[in-house]
Amino acid sequence: MMVRHKGFTLIEMLVVVAIVSILATIGLPLTEIAQRRNQEESLRLSLREIRSALDAYKKAMDQGRILRSVGETGYPANLEVLVTGVVDAQSPRGERIYFLRTLPRDPFAPPETPAAETWALRSYDSPPDDPQPGRDVFDVHSKSTALGLNGVAYRLW
Repeated sequence: MMVRHKGFTLIEMLVVVAIVSILATIGLPLTEIAQRRNQEESLRLSLREIRSALDAYKKAMDQGRILRSVGETGYPANLEVLVTGVVDAQSPRGERIYFLRTLPRDPFAPPETPAAETWALRSYDSPPDDPQPGRDVFDVHSKSTALGLNGVAYRLW
């Protein structure tokens, strides 16, 4: 009578390892695409938040809630102003108006870069086809040169 040992043979183990490695190589690109989609969604939300704050600043300036000097466009001089706030000209107690709690970061920028430096700026005086920084901040866009999953460069979003 022959005694059988219970367990897996070397061949069975190799087949299982091969199947698991094939599944892992299929799943890895899907994980990278999911991570990129999350970064793109974060970029969309950050751009929307900053642009809304810029528009709110301009509206407050047009309503006379922010003192305007001669020759100013009505847009903030830098992005930090949106967080630090400005004095409300209509407030008798000199209260401040805040447009952002914190300045969002460009998710494609290096993590050690301060949030305000992660964005490329466009001044009111620069044309849309050649955005350049200047005396104010009219718009922001990503500094990334990469293409999005939709084929459009992030700097054009």
